[in-house]
Amino acid sequence: MAVSRPTKSAVGVTMAEGYRAGVAPADVRGEGSERADVAILASDRPAAAAGVFTRNRVKAAPVVVSQLHLRRGSCRAVVVNSGNANACTGSRGLSDALRMAQATADAVDCSPHEVLVASTGVIGRVMPMERVLPAIRVAALGLGPDRGEAAAEAIMTTDTRSKQAGAEFEVAGVRHRLGGMAKGSGMIHPDMATLLAFVTTDAAVEPGPLQRLLGEVAARTFNRISVDGDTSTNDCCLLLANGAAGGPTLAPGSEGWNRLEEALQEVLGQLAEQVVADGEGATRVFFVRVSGAGDPEQALAAARCVSSSPLVKTAIHGGDPNWGRVLMAVGRSGAELALDRCRLAMQGEELFANGQVVEGAVARVAPRLLSPKVTIEINLGIGEAEAEALGCDLSADYVRINADYST
Repeated sequence: MAVSRPTKSAVGVTMAEGYRAGVAPADVRGEGSERADVAILASDRPAAAAGVFTRNRVKAAPVVVSQLHLRRGSCRAVVVNSGNANACTGSRGLSDALRMAQATADAVDCSPHEVLVASTGVIGRVMPMERVLPAIRVAALGLGPDRGEAAAEAIMTTDTRSKQAGAEFEVAGVRHRLGGMAKGSGMIHPDMATLLAFVTTDAAVEPGPLQRLLGEVAARTFNRISVDGDTSTNDCCLLLANGAAGGPTLAPGSEGWNRLEEALQEVLGQLAEQVVADGEGATRVFFVRVSGAGDPEQALAAARCVSSSPLVKTAIHGGDPNWGRVLMAVGRSGAELALDRCRLAMQGEELFANGQVVEGAVARVAPRLLSPKVTIEINLGIGEAEAEALGCDLSADYVRINADYST
């Protein structure tokens, strides 16, 4: 049986066997809020663990701690908070991240080295541990398999809606599930984007192959989205595999492995698109498809440059078929192109072909650019390589949200 997408009500980070979640309010931002802003995700048994993290050289304390703990390749729990990034907080920040791991370990009865930590929010503020530690204990007391949606809501910052996804596949007569949640709305760009994402599966996988698989699929999904061209200090995507489905251990090259990869692609792809669709102030998502490139790297460079161009983003926001901005972005991407063989289309309407404008095409396509989803296709006229990237428009609301974010 091929990979399938469960019903919307069934998806989420606890849809796989053997996972529970819990949430609690800690008023992390210190504004008197009663909204849940601490979440715990726990596996009933030790799980193989993998993670990919920000490539920003300024790394938050939870990123450093989680990278160290992941060296063991095993995880029992993840603790997450929103409202405070615990970044640029020095030795105090590292101590606080370790204390969060210890408190979670005490609550779920495991080693602190089996706990991964993630934070998101304002940079440069000390974590209010006097409220966070009690909230961790409360969240652990409420752990349940039906709390996945609550966890997805607890990790939100400027997000306007939670992000959840799921997929299923069968191997040797055993049904396997993958479920995930993510947060992200601003500071989103390729190189691990800017987000927190957590994916669980009840398949049995060894840590080494699991890490390689996550890196490959993240490169095709999260690393191809852009909201505003900025990357964060806290980005992470964590993947747990606990084997609770009872099936065989999945190994690279097997049919089961191929289905696992397809399912992970489905889940991360869904989450990536949801993140871009909820970009700060966004009203439209646009897909950039580059073909005819000399090699895959050049194709991806061109696609990324178009998806992250402020001029392209503002044109998309205004429903303006300004194909010249798209061609400008391709030209500065470094990808080789043959202008006399280059072709460019928006919403399936070819606007530029073989070095010149297509007469009347701009007027024909303009009404179709008001759609919530826009497609841009560029053929560089050089070779056979292709790549895709995903972006969103840039609006005045983006400026408003980020002008007020820390105050």
